[in-house]
Amino acid sequence: MTNVTTDMIKSLRAMTGAGMMDCKNALNETGGDVNQAVEFLRKKGLASAAKKADRSTSEGLISSYIHAGGKIGVLIEVNCETDFVARNDQFKALVHDLSLHIAAANPEFVKRDDVPTEVKEKERSVFMEQTRELKKPENVLEKIVDGKMDKFLADVCLLEQPFVKNPDQKVQDLVTQAIATIGENITVKRFVRFEMGENVA
Repeated sequence: MTNVTTDMIKSLRAMTGAGMMDCKNALNETGGDVNQAVEFLRKKGLASAAKKADRSTSEGLISSYIHAGGKIGVLIEVNCETDFVARNDQFKALVHDLSLHIAAANPEFVKRDDVPTEVKEKERSVFMEQTRELKKPENVLEKIVDGKMDKFLADVCLLEQPFVKNPDQKVQDLVTQAIATIGENITVKRFVRFEMGENVA
C-alpha cells in the first residue's frame, strides 16, 4: 500500500481540478499511481457529468473576447444552473477558454445537431462525387463517405475540436471536466465569431 502524501494530492489536484478528497480517494484506489488516478477521476467526472446532463441550464454568461489586436472578436453564451455558478471564477475561466478556442479554431457550429440538413447533404454529395472516382463498390463508397462526413462534422463542431490549449483534450472534455468540478450542468448555447474584413465584397 502506497503512502499517499499531501504533495501527491496537491499535484493530482493541479492536474485535474478535482477536489482534495476526490484526489485522495483516487490515489488510494489506484495505489498512488498518478496516471491511473487521473483516469479514475476522469471516469468519475464523466459519470457525474452524465447524471447532470438533463438538468435545466437557465443561468449563465454572455461573454465577449477580442483577439489579435482587434482583428477577431467572439461573443458566446454559456449556460449553467444557478446565478451563483455564473459568477464563479472557474465558470468564468471556462467561458474565457471557450472564447479563446473559438477565436483560434474558427468552429462553425456548437454540436452536430446544430449543423443544418442542407449543409450535411451538400457535403455528402461533394464527398460522394470525389469518392466515385475511386471506382469501388457502392457499399465501400458509402463507408468512405461516412468516414469523410464524420471527420467534416468533427472539424466544424466546437465540442468535437481538439482544445487549442491542450490538443490531447476535446472541447467537450473541457466542459465535462468543468461540470464534474463545479457540480452543475453546463451547456454551450451559441456563439458568433467576427473576423475583420470577412464577407466584404
